[in-house]
Order: sequence, then C-alpha cells, then structure tokens
Amino acid sequence: MSVFGPVSLDRWQGRVALVTGASSGIGRAVSVGLAEAGMKVAVAARREDRLLELREEVGGGELLVHPTDLRDEASIDGLFARIRDQWGGVDVLVNGAGLGHLAPLATGETQQWRDMLEVNVLALCICTREAVQDMRVRGDDGHVIHISSMSGYRVAPGGGVYAATKHAVRALTEALRGELRKLRSGIRVTSISPGFVETEFAARYHRSEEAARETYGRYPVLQVDDIARSVAYVLAQPPHVQVHDILLRPTQQDT
Repeated sequence: MSVFGPVSLDRWQGRVALVTGASSGIGRAVSVGLAEAGMKVAVAARREDRLLELREEVGGGELLVHPTDLRDEASIDGLFARIRDQWGGVDVLVNGAGLGHLAPLATGETQQWRDMLEVNVLALCICTREAVQDMRVRGDDGHVIHISSMSGYRVAPGGGVYAATKHAVRALTEALRGELRKLRSGIRVTSISPGFVETEFAARYHRSEEAARETYGRYPVLQVDDIARSVAYVLAQPPHVQVHDILLRPTQQDT
C-alpha cells in the first residue's frame, strides 16, 4: 500500500511538488508518497547520496534530485531555476527542512542559533515566496505546507530559540493566508505541527544517540508515515477547504 494509504490525490497527478529536507525523516516519507501518488517531485537537501538513494526507491516515478544548501539563497535560487527549466514551476511546496539544537539563550552558541533561524525561518520564507510566484502563474491553484512542530505551541527547557523559530512558522502561516486572501488567490497554506516523531532529529538536537533512544523509547511515538498521511489529508481536500493547522502528538505525550 502507498505511504499515503487509501487517500486519493487524483487532482494533483502530473503536477509538480517540491519537498525540502527530503534526504531523511518526514521529508523523505512525504517525497515517496507524492511520487507514488503520481506527482512530479523535486527533492532538495544537502546530502546528495541520500537523494539518489531516494530516487532509486521510487523507481519509475518522476523525481528530480537537486542538492541544495538552504542556508544559501543562491543555492535555493538554483533549485527553483532547475525546476522551472524542467517542469515549468511548482504547484505544491512542502517545507520539510528543519533543524534544532539544544542551545539555551544563556549559554547557546551563536552559530547554532543562526543555523536554526536560517533553515527553519529564512529558507522557509524564500522557498515560499518563490513557490507562490510559480503557483500564481500556473493557475493560482497550489498548496504550501509547512512541517512545523508542537514547539510552536510550547517552549521546552533549553529550547527557546528552536521554539521561537516554530512560533515564527505559526505567524508566517497566518500571514501568508491573509496575503493570499487579499489577492483572492486559490492557493492554500497549511502548517502541520507534530510532537515526538522518530527521526534523526533527537540525536542531532541532544548530540547523543543515547538521549535519542531515551526520547523515543518512553512510549510509542509518531512515525514519519503518520506525518506523511497528514500531508496527504490536506492535499486531498477540495479547493474550497483549507486545513490551516494540524497538531498531532503521540497519545501518551504530556506536552
């Protein structure tokens, strides 16, 4: 069965999706699901070897690999230029790239803060701007999906800067919705905010594989396919329905 399960994305077949952060975790699962659903999928991340492995996995699907450093605007510009050259632009953007560091305000490293702000906020803004420009000339019918975090609704100890980036995504989601309504556009925007999902995130955040095992071993946590199905759900809605926010946690997660 498809990653997306029985959800139908017929109206998106043959159209173009861009997924950032596609080399692992949620972004990878979403990329596989969109390709299986018949979309042309551009996948972006820094690790080209992982992207090439992903292309092999989807087999006959149309998948464009483009290594991209989302901290570099010129690299993002090159990504969009290649998509426009090959497929004419983007219809669906999944801002799946994101990173976190345990970098408290009192003791954190400036570069760690900068990395989070550049990837989680600034790159998301740049990709959104470029994708919306494409969508407006391709029929004014597209969808921007931000993969955010429950940290946009709470602040974990030591995680203030990371949480600030995800609170920013909440604000940017509402800001874009307002801008699109003012333009009377048919483009939709959605933010999906998971709690604990078993990915590479925790090991990088804590700089510890042991801490990651502890984080994901306390109770059954979300899996990447759970989030991918949320992406399918919002895309499957008819054009007059916009799912603005999805918040999902493991059943046993306290906060």
